[in-house]
Amino acid sequence: MCGIVGIVGKSNVNQALYDALTVLQHRGQDAAGIVTSHDGRLFLRKDNGLVRDVFHQRHMQRLVGHMGIGHVRYPTAGSSTSAEAQPFYVNSPYGITLAHNGNLTNVEQLAKEIYESDLRHVNTNSDSEVLLNVFAHELAQRGKLQPTEEDVFAAVTDVHNRCVGGYAVVAMVTGYGIVGFRDPHGIRPIVFGQRHTDEGVEYMIASESVSLDVLGFTLIRDLAPGEAVYITEDGKLHTRQCATNPQLTPCIFEHVYLARPDSIIDGVSVYKARLRMGEKLAEKILRERPEHDIDVVIPIPDTSRTAALELANHLGVKFREGFVKNRYIGRTFIMPGQAARKKSVRQKLNAIELEFRGKNVMLVDDSIVRGTTCKQIIQMAREAGAKNVYFCSAAPAVRYPNVYGIDMPSAHELIAHNRSTQDVADLIGADWLIYQDLPDLIEAVGGGKIKIEHFDCAVFDGKYVTGDVDEAYLNKIENARNDASKVKTQAVSAIIDLYNN
Repeated sequence: MCGIVGIVGKSNVNQALYDALTVLQHRGQDAAGIVTSHDGRLFLRKDNGLVRDVFHQRHMQRLVGHMGIGHVRYPTAGSSTSAEAQPFYVNSPYGITLAHNGNLTNVEQLAKEIYESDLRHVNTNSDSEVLLNVFAHELAQRGKLQPTEEDVFAAVTDVHNRCVGGYAVVAMVTGYGIVGFRDPHGIRPIVFGQRHTDEGVEYMIASESVSLDVLGFTLIRDLAPGEAVYITEDGKLHTRQCATNPQLTPCIFEHVYLARPDSIIDGVSVYKARLRMGEKLAEKILRERPEHDIDVVIPIPDTSRTAALELANHLGVKFREGFVKNRYIGRTFIMPGQAARKKSVRQKLNAIELEFRGKNVMLVDDSIVRGTTCKQIIQMAREAGAKNVYFCSAAPAVRYPNVYGIDMPSAHELIAHNRSTQDVADLIGADWLIYQDLPDLIEAVGGGKIKIEHFDCAVFDGKYVTGDVDEAYLNKIENARNDASKVKTQAVSAIIDLYNN
């Protein structure tokens, strides 16, 4: 879950890239980076931290040029060293920088090919750097002093032929233009749009439409699975389908949790999808317990608020804000180590006692991953005087890890893995637990005006759409992602950073 942006403008784009990254900050809080191009030279700033902390006035003044790309990141596979902040750069051919959202499932094979056949060196453990070198190699194979849009699209076609997984990419070819492309399954989101200025038309590529909205760009559309868009430095727009057999199977978890509610992904409003999730949950509650005794519905801020509101409306019960959120604490399911997550929950939320005292409370969250957060929140509700605490998940049970760019934990860390709903309810301390049914979630997201027939629902059903994920692969990522590995990796990274500084 990272955020990417690219802009070809008519004046300096540094401020626009910064603003876009702040809008996409929810997609990554670990690191941020911007690179711009001016007169054939690149200007780069990237580091660990939030956008506001990475870029100071002195950095912004150096980021000159009317073309550039940006990235916000959180670590996948456990690494959070500043060396893996994006964008990445290779000097040949032309000088190419790249930012990537997603994960390549055949990265080990690609890394071997890059070294043995392409004769290229990869300096980090990031699959984004591998992807950059694949793209750079394929563009170099064209053998042109000045690349055309045909050369760029041919290189993207070859990337699709070699790379497997979920990926949305922006890349800048120094002095020539910016290209954006999406994997043939369309797993990760990417959109592009335009705005008119006195100097001419400017173009923007981004992970979510909300970043276009905030900067005054008009959404043109999402990139189709396998499609590429190439915007030349002088502002000419080219698009091309670069995959032989594309099929739209976007990640459904974008609508559940990752994306902002004011975004539109593949023509589907995230906000309206979450409203429909609430409707479906209410219907299930009324089926299972038509004589329910719920007094109040309380969302766990912030992602679940939309679904909880519609749930309360359909049940005909009160909707109340029972928790006050500290806005300066990050998302807990991506934090390393159980101790850090447990401490964070208490820092992040505080209960309003008068909304709980003596009531049967239905708490609503977007999903349950490890269960650490909801267990503590249920305990907080009881301490605030709740009579009974029921818990509702807008998503089905998360039973399998994600392999396409969300650093969801290994299977044994998922509370629902190999457990029944009642088992989970007992573990988190809920008097009643209700999950969304997967067919209802698919209908909620894909059943609007824009019909989407298939989604990547692997975290719920274990069916990985790229077809190359087996038990051996899952075991490998489990070893990379378990908490002990993360703590060890970050400790080593901290020592290295201390030594370098």
